[in-house]
Formats: sequence, structure tokens, C-alpha cells
Amino acid sequence: MEQINTNHSRGGNFKARTVKDITEPAKSIFNKVSVQAALDEMQARAIDSSPVIDQRGELLGTVSKNKMNRNVGGFGHDPKTEPVEAQIEKNNPYCFEDQTVAEAEQMMLNAKVGEVPVVTREKLLVGAINIEAIAQEKRRRERLEPMPL
Repeated sequence: MEQINTNHSRGGNFKARTVKDITEPAKSIFNKVSVQAALDEMQARAIDSSPVIDQRGELLGTVSKNKMNRNVGGFGHDPKTEPVEAQIEKNNPYCFEDQTVAEAEQMMLNAKVGEVPVVTREKLLVGAINIEAIAQEKRRRERLEPMPL
């Protein structure tokens, strides 16, 4: 990761900050579990969607409670035997840990999402970033920036 030069101002350049700097840990669901196990895990964490990874930790996509309930329960499939792998949404947005925070923010605004998984260039899941963390980072940076003379 490139070192950020902060000599010109105490706060540094917001646009140069990388996603890795404000990434939060993300819990994921293993792709080989059942839909029921995934739903139970999501219920326990009080979340509506979750990233799905393989045994290497590679991001495969995401699953959502609503979609799994509709697709599995709605079609009479048994959630205890139905694999979560069949329910993965593969076209969801994500960002790379070495992207700038400004790039991630713009991508999230364009996609109209509040949170995205963060991955390495090899697509290994390292965490998540949300729009509120970006807003907090911006506010923090603004407080640290010296006032113009």
C-alpha cells in the first residue's frame, strides 16, 4: 500500500486514502452450507444479506434472506437440504482494498447500495465498507484539515 504523505496538512488527502484504511471486518457464509444454515446464521447476526465465500476465502457473491425464502420456501424446496450455492447472486458490487475511498464512494452511489464487500485483487474477502464509514471518514478529515488562510 502506498504511504500517504501528510506533510502538507495534518489530515492527509481524502481522495488518496484507500478502502483498506476504513474497511471493517465482514462475516461471510461458506458456499457449501444449506440454505437453512445460512438463514439461521443471518438471523443470529440480524442481517438481511451476506457475502458468500469458498474454502479459499474467495468472494463468490452474496445471498439475501428474502430471495432465499422466496426461491426455496416459495417453490417447496427443503431449506435443510438445498445448497446455498444455488442461491448466490453473482452480479453484486464489491470494491478492491487498494481503491481510493472516493472511488468506492462513487461506485456505491452509482449502484445505490449502502455497503459492499472489500476484496483483494485475487477476490479474497477482507472485509466490508459502508457509506456511513465513508461519511464519518470525510467528517473526520474535514475536522483535521487546517483552515485556509
